Amino acid sequence: MRRTFYFLFLLFFALGLRAQQAKYVFFFIGDGMGLNQVNTTEMLRAELQGRIGTEPLLFATFPVAGMATTYSATNAITDSAAGGTALATGSKTYNDAIGVDTAGVALRSVAERAKAAGRRVGIATSVSIDHATPAAFYAHQRDRHMYYEIALDLPRAGFDFYAGSGFLSPETDATGQPAPSIFPLIEEAGYVVARGQADYESKAAKAQRLVLMQADGADPASLPYAIDRREGDLTLAQITEDAIDFLTRDRRSKGFFVMIEGGKIDWACHNNDLATVCAEVNDLDAAIRVAYEFYEEHPRETLIIVTADHETGGLGMGRDGYTLALRSLATQTVSEEALSRAVTNLRRQGNVAWDDVRRLLSDTMGFWSDLPLTWEQEKSLRDAYEQSFVQRKVVFEESLYATIEPLAAAAKRVMSELALAGWTTGDHTAAYVPVFAVGAGAELFSGKMDNTDIPRRVARAAGY
Repeated sequence: MRRTFYFLFLLFFALGLRAQQAKYVFFFIGDGMGLNQVNTTEMLRAELQGRIGTEPLLFATFPVAGMATTYSATNAITDSAAGGTALATGSKTYNDAIGVDTAGVALRSVAERAKAAGRRVGIATSVSIDHATPAAFYAHQRDRHMYYEIALDLPRAGFDFYAGSGFLSPETDATGQPAPSIFPLIEEAGYVVARGQADYESKAAKAQRLVLMQADGADPASLPYAIDRREGDLTLAQITEDAIDFLTRDRRSKGFFVMIEGGKIDWACHNNDLATVCAEVNDLDAAIRVAYEFYEEHPRETLIIVTADHETGGLGMGRDGYTLALRSLATQTVSEEALSRAVTNLRRQGNVAWDDVRRLLSDTMGFWSDLPLTWEQEKSLRDAYEQSFVQRKVVFEESLYATIEPLAAAAKRVMSELALAGWTTGDHTAAYVPVFAVGAGAELFSGKMDNTDIPRRVARAAGY
């Protein structure tokens, strides 16, 4: 009798431990999203409600919070490749490395561990599928710029679902030579390629494995910024819905692991474009809300983690006195990159008067019509106009992902001044990044940690 009692006790104990494991794991990465990117977005949300304080993002309300260091093996400041590899594999490596250690030896990612444990696996992003952060979870290459070779690793990993804007180099290898298109190779490996949401809906039911991209003709480098989005554009929230839909189709599966990256937070931070940054953070939150609704249906079996690979821009909340004026950002209706394209189109019309420029900046940034400018601020805009439109000395401003018209760059700087926010760099910093978690195993993500701790704790929580 006593032996039976102990057996039943151990059985129930084992079943209890199993019930606490995360069957479904969502791993969200806000590329470039430091603590101040989160805080600024929340304070802007509050100001838009007419009050001082914060209006929390959903993920910032998660019951467990921590912070992580992000340095790489070779530098105090990581790039997205080494940062992504740390979050994927739990190992430090050199900047530019994708899924390999400092000696170039392949590292096993938490996504690969999930697949080996019988989970279905998805990798999704708002930028290209072969970009550094998503690539770190499925590829093993010595350099992040080997886009063609990274894409070839996609079918080798054998994951179930990939999604993003497209591929950067589908027919050219790392040496610059023409190479066989990756698309037939991916399809020969058993993947269905869906181009756009409508194509996904028509193909997903019969697909065993799937790669979702934007519709033909869209920019393969990234989804549009949230602030520039038009009806019909693929969104990160939509991709998250599709990932859940596809990864839960097999009722016999042991669950899933999915990494979802908000990649353009980083791009907007490289541009020091604060209104666009806040829109991207809100957009990531909208995708997390989709996952959270799934969590509410499966609270004992689901884990959601939200973090970042590094901070970008050195965002400072305040630049003049003890105040902020973030509400100013609400009058900006386009990204700096979209404004730059509008300025270029204006230039092509021939002789452009200052009044034409004022009209454009009023319509897109709210200058003069909604936001009074100081004499110095208007002068900086007028000087940029005089140099590039009258003298025709156009000196473009370069950031990592964009080439910006001088007038658009000047307008962006004026907007930061009006919001009373500042930037220290157009590159990455070594600042802490936030970590938020909810669900099964969430308690593992509390307090200070290193980025390499995160995938190890995910594997522990999910029992890989």
